[in-house]
Amino acid sequence: MPIDHSWLEQVTEPVLDPELPIIDPHHHLWDYPESRYLGAELQEDIGKHNVTATVFVECGWSYRSTGPESLRPVGETEYVEDLAARHSGRTKVAAGIVGFADLTLGAAVREVLEAHLAASPRRFRGIRHAAGWHASSDIRNSHSNPPPQLLSLPLFREGFAQLAPLGLSFDAWLFHTQIDELTALAQAFPDTTIILDHFGGPLGIGPYLGKADEVYAIWQHSIDALARCKNVVAKLGGLNMALNGFGWHKLERPPTSEQLAAATRRYYLYTIERFGADRCMFESNFPVDKLSCSYNVVWNSFKRIATGCTPTEKAAMFYGTAKRVYRL
Repeated sequence: MPIDHSWLEQVTEPVLDPELPIIDPHHHLWDYPESRYLGAELQEDIGKHNVTATVFVECGWSYRSTGPESLRPVGETEYVEDLAARHSGRTKVAAGIVGFADLTLGAAVREVLEAHLAASPRRFRGIRHAAGWHASSDIRNSHSNPPPQLLSLPLFREGFAQLAPLGLSFDAWLFHTQIDELTALAQAFPDTTIILDHFGGPLGIGPYLGKADEVYAIWQHSIDALARCKNVVAKLGGLNMALNGFGWHKLERPPTSEQLAAATRRYYLYTIERFGADRCMFESNFPVDKLSCSYNVVWNSFKRIATGCTPTEKAAMFYGTAKRVYRL
């Protein structure tokens, strides 16, 4: 779905709390004929928010075109490492890199992990092997084309076991119906740092259309159990995708930061309550969420949601947690 910049420009807002230091721990970079989003585009979106550094998360871009299939995703890390080294903006773009490796390779995935580390020894921090799967044809599965119950497969877990010895973390992208599977994984590997992306993907389309309160109640129950796993931290963001069911991209005008905060606040506050500020970090998920709102509006919405938090809590969620978890 292409980004409609003229539509986004209908809503402009002054930057709230422009001096607040921010690390954006989740964005993508790519250069497709119909969609270019590299360092310059990200820097333009950041505008006057005080984003000091960012973390790139895999999106299947710029894989190697030759060589063993298992090693081709290393091309993405090579590309982003080169872009980060050359970027001269005030923000340290891709100060951390999260790549892809097929963990169903089992123990053999160690070669791939070591190749990522060799390609980016100063920035490479972890792996995301997206697990989003649903039986409904109305819900598109993750770009990694995962099977059902990926996180429980013996070979996946054998591959997962290779992360901690190399000092690597795991970013988890799935749907709210799968959070319990992630909890079981976290319990089985308490020494591996796991980062929950996008609140665990609460769905609002297909069989969940019009069932926001029911989905929220199920999500709460699953989040309660996951939060008890001390090796798991949570990213606060990524709720503005079409799959979340808010329908922002269908409106005549994009939402304001007040509208975003009002519609999504309960997910943020509940996660912060359960995980604690020192295990939470706000994220943009750009340019994916740009289909629904501008970068300025989404960060203003985060600042509105955090109004009742203490200065120490804000410092953790906007900056400190990401800095610690991704070792920036």
